[in-house]
Amino acid sequence: MAKRKLKRQLNLIHVIMLGTAGTIAAEIFVLTGHAAGIAGPDAVLAIIIGGILSLSIALNYAELATTYPVTGGAMTYVKEGFGNGLLMFLVGSLDGLSSTFYAALSAVGFAYSLKVFLPALPIIPIALLVIVFVAILHVRGITQVGNLQIGMGVFLLVVFGLYVFLGLTRESGFDREIFLSGRVLFENKSIWANIGRMLTTVALIYNAYVGFEVIADDAEEIKMPSKNIPIGILVSLGLTTLIYTLVSYVTIGVIPYSELAGSETALTDAASVFWPKVGVPVMAAAGIVATLTSVNSAMLSATREAFTLSRDQVWPPILSRLSRWRTPYVSIFFVMIISGLITIIGLVDFLSFISSAGYMFVLFWASLAMVNLRKKYPDIERPFKTPLFPLTAILAAGSGLLIITFANPTALIFLGGVIVILAIVYFVSQYFKKRMIIESQLEEAIGGGRILVAAINPKTAEGLVDLASRLAEHQEDTSISLLSVIKVPSMPSQKEINEIIQKSKSDRIALLERTAPIAQKRNVAISAKTKVANNVESAIYKELKSPNPVRLIMLGWPSLETKLRIPHNIIKEVMVNARGDVVVFRNRGINGLKKILMPFTGGPNSRLLLNLAQSLAYSPDVHVTALHLAPLDLDEEGKEDASLYVQEIIEEMLGEIPTWMDIKVVQTAFMSNGILDEARAGNYDLLMIGAGSEAFSHKYLFGSLNDTLIEEVDCSMIIVRRYQAEASLWLRNRMRVLEK
Repeated sequence: MAKRKLKRQLNLIHVIMLGTAGTIAAEIFVLTGHAAGIAGPDAVLAIIIGGILSLSIALNYAELATTYPVTGGAMTYVKEGFGNGLLMFLVGSLDGLSSTFYAALSAVGFAYSLKVFLPALPIIPIALLVIVFVAILHVRGITQVGNLQIGMGVFLLVVFGLYVFLGLTRESGFDREIFLSGRVLFENKSIWANIGRMLTTVALIYNAYVGFEVIADDAEEIKMPSKNIPIGILVSLGLTTLIYTLVSYVTIGVIPYSELAGSETALTDAASVFWPKVGVPVMAAAGIVATLTSVNSAMLSATREAFTLSRDQVWPPILSRLSRWRTPYVSIFFVMIISGLITIIGLVDFLSFISSAGYMFVLFWASLAMVNLRKKYPDIERPFKTPLFPLTAILAAGSGLLIITFANPTALIFLGGVIVILAIVYFVSQYFKKRMIIESQLEEAIGGGRILVAAINPKTAEGLVDLASRLAEHQEDTSISLLSVIKVPSMPSQKEINEIIQKSKSDRIALLERTAPIAQKRNVAISAKTKVANNVESAIYKELKSPNPVRLIMLGWPSLETKLRIPHNIIKEVMVNARGDVVVFRNRGINGLKKILMPFTGGPNSRLLLNLAQSLAYSPDVHVTALHLAPLDLDEEGKEDASLYVQEIIEEMLGEIPTWMDIKVVQTAFMSNGILDEARAGNYDLLMIGAGSEAFSHKYLFGSLNDTLIEEVDCSMIIVRRYQAEASLWLRNRMRVLEK
């Protein structure tokens, strides 16, 4: 199945800063004091051990992300390693939800950090504004996100560099005696007590290292992924470990660990000692920037996970729609709304447990997936191969399991509950998905209902019945209903009523004599009925309310052009107001129907177009060309993306690209010229197109494009309008504006 790809826009600097600035978040300000309280000076060693353990995961991710340089990260690797089932759903969903929760947590942290400078600021509104700001930035393009991360990352590196330099060089800075505070490394007599204390500390800080995962999550948007992904992951992890180690070393060496224990302001407390006046506000500003980088990277991970889950048909398909900037804007807005709701209802602290434990679950299965992938695909190209395999994979999975064992018990309980809920959601959704597929297949096979042909002109009726018969012949229990209308005055006399009755009988007989053989040739049932009404459209609207359902309304092109110009236009009225699908047919002959041209944009009428094309293509001689028009300045990558966009929508609606269809992308300055040139050059028998949104304007019949085509095109033409509620139509139009 083809997939529409995100655009590769991130260079090596972007990648390194995404990993580094995304990892160095508010944790370093909070965890230093807590780690010192558990392990004292041993906390520095625990931080180094955490970095070493993370290296095994980083090496695994470098191989996996270069082998599969697509968006999705761990979910993609689990899918390739273990298949498209429950485990993939759990890993992808937990990864996306964990990042979404973490984005909300970081946004609230940003608001609290900013409150240091502006005490009057409200927490929740500021957190919501940050979430919305970052979401809008993400919609506008990944380059904007990368540039923001570079700016913030450089600021953090400079601030922490100054913190370490001044802390080690100033007289009031680092002191070895303060660092040890009368304690020596591994002072516990029991080796198991030492190991337990160390692992507890590592478990506390381990989650602060996994920020490099955002690089794997966003692999599809990275330039030269084979080179930039491994360098970005390893350099960002190295920088993070170095900064964490040096910062904790300086901090514990300035303030005794017994005083730091449990402190959430350890860095600013230490800065006030060796960097008076300036240090505290500078570190506070660094805290603000660190939380903002966390929001940025967390939302990036969450939206790419949602996009991939949607693109792989696990989550709703709408989440995989791309904007004009080739960004998953629906997923971005979805994550923005969920993060905002979490912030408003105050679940941030509660869900932070799930976020932390969820990451460990994801990393554990990603590591095991690598082992499986080496066995399944030993000969697949791997631009980067992890050294010391399988030791790295075993170490990564084992350390993840060990960290989970020593993690907060509450986190594990929450994680277990979330996994159970997600599993239930998965099985329920799979049940309904299978049921919908079965029902749609039955509906397609069984058919049913009527094709209502408004047969005003007997000559027009022959062409309409021919087309309707082609559409209905492979649908069981689908019949053609010929509708003729007799216009009557408001209060007819008895004589006029008798004349109307006689006329309706003779009209029905004459109409059936001309059209019945056409339908019977294709074994389609046909009947005729006459309606008495003030006008044709009123009769059609009444028929739509009949207990016998109407599947499709078909209208023919009038023989007199004057009927299109007078104020009361039947086609226009039905096209705009009928609560059902409408087809308008201009017949220039379809007896030898073989080639159909279908301009395709993925708009609201696309599903109806595809259903009609599928019905016509039951004949083995019929072939359909889906034509997508693109601007002249589109490069090869953009042209490929346009083709994939059309292919993706068709696959979504039909399940696959059928053998009777091909997709063609044509670059043109004017849409009408592009369609006309293709129609003439390809010698098509029928042009099928959806009505434009301008069809609802009084200035046009079907829209400016279709009004031109129906006059200029040489072959027969069908214009379709699929019925939609007004709210649905408005929403689709807004979405198309973002996608153009």
